[in-house]
Amino acid sequence: MNRGNARSSRVTMLAIVMFASIGIYAIKLFSMQILNGDSYRRQSQNISQRAKKIPAQRGEIFDRNGTVPMVLNIDSFAVDITPGEVPKDQYQTVISRLSGILGVTVESIEKKIPQANRRSFQSVEVRANVPYETIAAVAEVIDELPGVSWHSKPIRNYVESGSISHVLGYVGDITREELKIFYNKGYSNNSLIGKAGIEKQYDELLRGVDGFEYHTVDVKGQAIENGTSIKPPEMGKNLVLTIDRKIQLLAEDALGERIGSAVVLKPSTGEVLAMVSYPYYDPNLFTNDNANEQYQRLLADPNNPLLNRAVNASYPPASTFKVIMTTALLQEKAISPDKKIDCDGEIEYGDRIFRCHIRKPGHGPLDLRNALAQSCDVYYWIAGRDNLGVDRISSYAEQFGFGKSVGIDLPSQTEGFVPSPQWKERRFHEKWLGGDTMNMSIGQGYLLASPMQLADMVAMVVNSGVVYKPHLLKEVRDPATNAIISAPEPEKLLTSNVDPEVFQTVRDNMRYVITNGTAQFPMKNKVVQLAGKTGTAEVGLVGRWHSWMVAYGPYDAPASDAVIVVVMVEATNPWEWWAPYATNIIFQGIFADQTFPEAVDALGFRYLTGPRGRQE
Repeated sequence: MNRGNARSSRVTMLAIVMFASIGIYAIKLFSMQILNGDSYRRQSQNISQRAKKIPAQRGEIFDRNGTVPMVLNIDSFAVDITPGEVPKDQYQTVISRLSGILGVTVESIEKKIPQANRRSFQSVEVRANVPYETIAAVAEVIDELPGVSWHSKPIRNYVESGSISHVLGYVGDITREELKIFYNKGYSNNSLIGKAGIEKQYDELLRGVDGFEYHTVDVKGQAIENGTSIKPPEMGKNLVLTIDRKIQLLAEDALGERIGSAVVLKPSTGEVLAMVSYPYYDPNLFTNDNANEQYQRLLADPNNPLLNRAVNASYPPASTFKVIMTTALLQEKAISPDKKIDCDGEIEYGDRIFRCHIRKPGHGPLDLRNALAQSCDVYYWIAGRDNLGVDRISSYAEQFGFGKSVGIDLPSQTEGFVPSPQWKERRFHEKWLGGDTMNMSIGQGYLLASPMQLADMVAMVVNSGVVYKPHLLKEVRDPATNAIISAPEPEKLLTSNVDPEVFQTVRDNMRYVITNGTAQFPMKNKVVQLAGKTGTAEVGLVGRWHSWMVAYGPYDAPASDAVIVVVMVEATNPWEWWAPYATNIIFQGIFADQTFPEAVDALGFRYLTGPRGRQE
């Protein structure tokens, strides 16, 4: 009886174990086939197929005329090694032979193929930017180089490599940090990616879609059949910029080899016709094998050629800020435009003596119009301190876009800075003083703005209270058909509640600056009527100042026909009051359809190359 019970218990236990095993197997099968079927099928495909990427060509970049590319692709190749196809006893021989042909060290090749990966059948790129002649040399001895192959890998050719470099930017190999961010967008270890400028801003449009060559392989990754299938790559989109290459070259030559920047803007649309920043760099440097060394060299340059001074650097706007001050005084009715303030060259306030730029005996009595024309500091010191006050000055500065991003389609831009009493208290634990308001009233002190922000300031006046977002992209085009895919519409960035008649008065006063004020000689032009404002910023360097000129023309034309030019020459240069001259040259070239030498001769500026004394 006991034996029978024991046997029965064992049978029962065995049955339970069998049914449990069958149940677990069924659940596992259900999980593999139903719940995780897609995942396992993908793994199976990865085992049975190997995909070799065919890089897509990047889209080309054109100026606004869309005819001749500023950036294109040129034929180049990359050499690969499939380590698993190299016999063990030939590995060092193959590596050594290949290093001699490619002109690279054995160590550099071995670094790309760690010991743990030497039986892998995944190809490794040994060297890029390989010319056809080198590929031919590899082909001649390919039978002696098992595992070695090559593929087409076009490189970027920056046809325009002068001042346009800050606009175009450059491309480079993707970094680990970048790959972490963009991995889900189709980037891989060998991807090229935009590093700066338009190349970075519109990388996803430019990069295209990579193609693939599929090979059937065994579980070790070796090909088991000769047949392949190909998914062709799709070239990236072509971009047409708002930049006019003729105006760009004109502005580049007008600024010359002076550290600074120049901006040419259409106020009615926000289109940037030219953007110059000096010094600049050659983006073709980054297509070489020593790209990282070139980058480090440029990074160490004290003149910072990688900096786009037009949008990424901010400076005291100096007397150009008097355009905003004039607008605020008129709109707020803070002072009668006919009231005269006497300037004897200096004013004492607190324990300081503030000196006007012309020193004693000063300008004499001036109304608002003539104060702007003569850029009288005394007038604006008194009007700003006693009639406006810091809060209203700051409010109008912000209304004109100071302290805010200009929103241009570039990867980065400075916001500048608009100070306030609260900020000074937090930053320095000091009270805001009347002297701070006086400094701010003439665009000095803590106030900072970029050249592009000053272009927007003028646009606000020209457009009677509207600023359109500056932009560089004009059109996106199909690379095969050249058909327009998209074209950005003008987008309002800022609007003002200032009365239109106030802006008309400001425009008239800016014209008076050219005809009767500080810019009479350098801005005299028979081809186009101009309006603008000079500026000279003190930065603590003896005998050196930032030189500003902001202007637009034609003065007597609708806003839709106007062009704004802003030129800024840094105090790091030996002093020259060059900004107004450069500005006039640019206007002359645009409206007379002249080159830089032709414009210089037409204006009589051929011999104006020496240093000049400080002027406002």
